[in-house]
Amino acid sequence: MFSLTIARKTYAQNLQYRSANLMRTAASIIIGYVYACIWLGVSDREALGEYGAAGMLSYIAFNQACLWTVFTTNSLGIDALVRTGQISVELMRPLHFFRYMASKEWGKIGYQFLFCSVPIYLVYWLLLHIRLPEHPLTWAYTLLALFLGAYISLCMSFMIGIVALWTTESRWLWQLNWSVNVLLSGFFIPIEWLPGWLKHMSQYSPYPSIHYIPTRLYMELSGPATILISLGWAIVLTLLCFGLTRVLRRHLEVQGG
Repeated sequence: MFSLTIARKTYAQNLQYRSANLMRTAASIIIGYVYACIWLGVSDREALGEYGAAGMLSYIAFNQACLWTVFTTNSLGIDALVRTGQISVELMRPLHFFRYMASKEWGKIGYQFLFCSVPIYLVYWLLLHIRLPEHPLTWAYTLLALFLGAYISLCMSFMIGIVALWTTESRWLWQLNWSVNVLLSGFFIPIEWLPGWLKHMSQYSPYPSIHYIPTRLYMELSGPATILISLGWAIVLTLLCFGLTRVLRRHLEVQGG
């Protein structure tokens, strides 16, 4: 299980930065609280549809807690590998390049889930009394959707990293993707409240699988069938990642060589 070994080592590596993680988690709790207060202010004048004031509080709090689970490394670090020429060494490893990079990222995702998402969620549950699912199976559906959301985000970061093969720098594309993600994934505002053209753009993209679908499942406002949407996008993006890896092997040009 080479992939599992890589993930475990990345997880252990992240454990060395627990103090920095604690400060980041505290900052994330404060930022999420500010978002929640904004929506509570809006609820004084608006009914907020099927969510209501308490529902939007839970919506924002859960999204903020899950943010660190689906927040992947910029380009999975591939752009740095291309600039330094280290990419040639990575491609010679006895493991498919996509699986290797994904395994490293899963170690980080696991760490952030346990030491960022879970603590943030517990703080919000204790202080804000956010809504809890009524049915035990909802937790399983939510975790599965969150797992698929993290995987979809991972795939997108991998594909952005591959762009560095032609530009040597893909940070700009990652930042653009993050901005679009925040808007179209339902992180700040439920997708159904977006303007018509933005709503359609969101519905036909993989972004709702990152935040909107897991959150709706957690709040029991959507059924488990929505997980099929995330699964479909996970399959499509996996095929794209493997296809781009083949292109990478054929088009590789080591910088400075």
